[in-house]
Amino acid sequence: MFAIIGIVVVTVSVFVGFAIEGGPILLLVQPVELMIIGGAAGGGLLIGTPPSVLSQLIRQVLAAFKPSPYSKALYLATLQVLYELLVKAKKNGLISLEKDLSEPDSSAIFTGHPRFAAEKNAVHFTCEALSMLVDGTIRPDEFDAVLDVHLETHHDEEVRSAGVLTKVGDTLPGLGIVAAVLGIVITMQHVDGKPAEIGHHVAVALVGTFLGILLSYGYVQPLASNLEARVTAAGRLLRCIKGALVTFAKGAPPLVAVEVARHGIFSEDRPTAQELAEACRNPGSKS
Repeated sequence: MFAIIGIVVVTVSVFVGFAIEGGPILLLVQPVELMIIGGAAGGGLLIGTPPSVLSQLIRQVLAAFKPSPYSKALYLATLQVLYELLVKAKKNGLISLEKDLSEPDSSAIFTGHPRFAAEKNAVHFTCEALSMLVDGTIRPDEFDAVLDVHLETHHDEEVRSAGVLTKVGDTLPGLGIVAAVLGIVITMQHVDGKPAEIGHHVAVALVGTFLGILLSYGYVQPLASNLEARVTAAGRLLRCIKGALVTFAKGAPPLVAVEVARHGIFSEDRPTAQELAEACRNPGSKS
């Protein structure tokens, strides 16, 4: 949502400001210049990016225009799910979680908290991590190390698209210069024309440089930062889960484990201790 608002603010500020200063606004509308810059940028993207990363880029860009799911409500739902899973494991043994972990879509614990269940990466991470404890083949210190490697790999994988988009943004000013040079070439063919005609061609050529810089610093680079921030937020959620599971694996009771996880959440999204205690006292409440 804020991405859309930002695009509107950038567009209105630049184009309306130009019009207020007396600039001919229609002169900035140059579809051919956009075709040169956008086509070259898109072609470069196809040349240098594997299909899997392109697919990831499209998915993340579309998600950037939706409200971020990483909120206090999601974290509270996550802590509730973790508490219910760990309490069940404490009472009935880790083996009692086998069905919940193998079929989370039909598990009462997961489906009882749709906000968390919608985060497929978090659900998969939780199930995969707890399954290692259910198997009983890993020590707590090894468990911590394995999850760290998983989280590092997850971050490196998800942040690739932001890096690609940043590189595209870096190329746009240069491609704007390419469009401007082509415009100057055309201008030179009309050098014997009227001054007004020559001026128009020069202005169109300069619009190419303007568009390349505006697209880079006004739209693409900020969008890349948005993608990177969302990847970081997703990683924080997984680290919250990891904190609870590792603490539980070391022998702490479920309430202590989720309290450790709570302290790993940034302050603006962190539920209070009272909110967590209330949620744990009402395990059946949906979130």
